[in-house]
Amino acid sequence: MFANLALATLMVSLTVAIHLGGLLVLLWVLRDRAHRMRAHESRLVQLGVILFVVLGLVAIHSVEIWLYGAAYWAIGAVSDFETALYFSTVTFTTLGYGDVVLDSKWRLFGAIEGGNGLILFGWSTAFLLSVTSRLRLLEHDWLEKTGSD
Repeated sequence: MFANLALATLMVSLTVAIHLGGLLVLLWVLRDRAHRMRAHESRLVQLGVILFVVLGLVAIHSVEIWLYGAAYWAIGAVSDFETALYFSTVTFTTLGYGDVVLDSKWRLFGAIEGGNGLILFGWSTAFLLSVTSRLRLLEHDWLEKTGSD
């Protein structure tokens, strides 16, 4: 159990640091380019910003999933890297198909990955909502009554 908790603590710390670093890079790029983009003037630019952020979040999560996959493979919890990556993806996203199951020796580590992924996806969702709100992309003018109604 100690090995599970030690490895899980290391992995959670690494993935949180990666996530924070990734979000800071996304923010830096957005702020650095903001004066040139004029997102408030164009819906197309706003869509481009959202697409950039979403793809950036996918890249961040992919790095985290691959890191967990490498850990499963390195500790011998699964037989090959493809299976390790598959198991990590299913666990991190909390899908939990159950077609690949860890030995009881490592199942606590797998469970902690699921919790970690859930928290990091929530953090990403909050970040995306913040960017979207800032752009006011989801502003629904059509819901407001106009004088011509």
